[in-house]
Amino acid sequence: MPMRWLRRALPVAFLAPLLAGCSLDGVQSIMSPAASIAREQHGLFMWTWYLSIPVMVGVFGVLFYVLFKYRRRRDDEMPDQSHGNPMTEVILTIVPIIIVIMVAVPSVRSIFRTQTVVQATSDDVVIHVTGYQWWWKFDYPQYGVTTANEMHIPAGKRVILQLNSGDVVHAFWAPRLAGKVDLIPNQDNRLWFDTDPDGTGIFTGQCAELCLGAHAYMRFRIVVSEQDEFDDWVAEFQQPAVVTTATDPLIAQGRQLVASKGCIGCHNIGNYSEGVKFGQPQYPDLTNFGLRHTVGAAILDATPENVATWIRDPQEVKPGARMPTLWQANDPNRDQEAAAIAAYLLSLGVEDGTQALAQASTGGN
Repeated sequence: MPMRWLRRALPVAFLAPLLAGCSLDGVQSIMSPAASIAREQHGLFMWTWYLSIPVMVGVFGVLFYVLFKYRRRRDDEMPDQSHGNPMTEVILTIVPIIIVIMVAVPSVRSIFRTQTVVQATSDDVVIHVTGYQWWWKFDYPQYGVTTANEMHIPAGKRVILQLNSGDVVHAFWAPRLAGKVDLIPNQDNRLWFDTDPDGTGIFTGQCAELCLGAHAYMRFRIVVSEQDEFDDWVAEFQQPAVVTTATDPLIAQGRQLVASKGCIGCHNIGNYSEGVKFGQPQYPDLTNFGLRHTVGAAILDATPENVATWIRDPQEVKPGARMPTLWQANDPNRDQEAAAIAAYLLSLGVEDGTQALAQASTGGN
């Protein structure tokens, strides 16, 4: 008997430390909502959880009662039968119906509150979100701004996202701001949420639909800032202060390498050469790259070392990424040239290239 109970207790003892490692206030925890939609969903989740407690207590209470009371019986002894007992059958019918109603009514109410298709007004921020394998494109039609993997929005505003996919099915999910919605090719889905007036900060999100390859590395950040800071960010994109001449020879070399290595064959850099745009829409736009916090779809902070590592060998950072490696492994110039390209990219959007590199050393944090 002791050994049998010991064998049953070992799995519980093993799982207990794993459960203790769960965090309720992590950077992507639904238990710490920061917007009205997320709070609505959190409230519904907690209501159903509280409702499940008496159900679990009742079910397991009856289960343990039966296990202990009838643990020893003669083979020819049958327990009392409840079939045909009107009171038992009424209880077993009415109680589940009441529970379903108590779950269904708040659920339907929350669905109507959060899934309503809202009409955009002049006060809203409309963003067209396109998912690619494996990064995110954010277009702001109101402002003529296109960026990748980092969404900037003003605090206290309603944000309306038009969701589409450029290849396979993805899912946009920022757990602390709103629920997840699929991005399906040629189907315009919509998601909206509003942030708190004082809810500035950086919120992380990711693709929540298996899209093969580097799916686990398809992340993004939402930067919520004050209205004046958001306006400054928009203004910098509308007239990007791209460094075309720089006193730093490393930045000047990086600019030449971006052209000679063929980077502009895939990536657009606004105002790269007197307003001429290059690149293709299915690849990330690098305009004002120096203003970003991350690189590689929010995998690494955008420090000079991390950006150089990403450029030198994308597969090392993001296995499955479609960005090619530009050097042979034994190329003696690889590290120095990758550092030069990183310096140039981090200068984009900041007039003083030296200042840009100093700011980038913190990853924008």
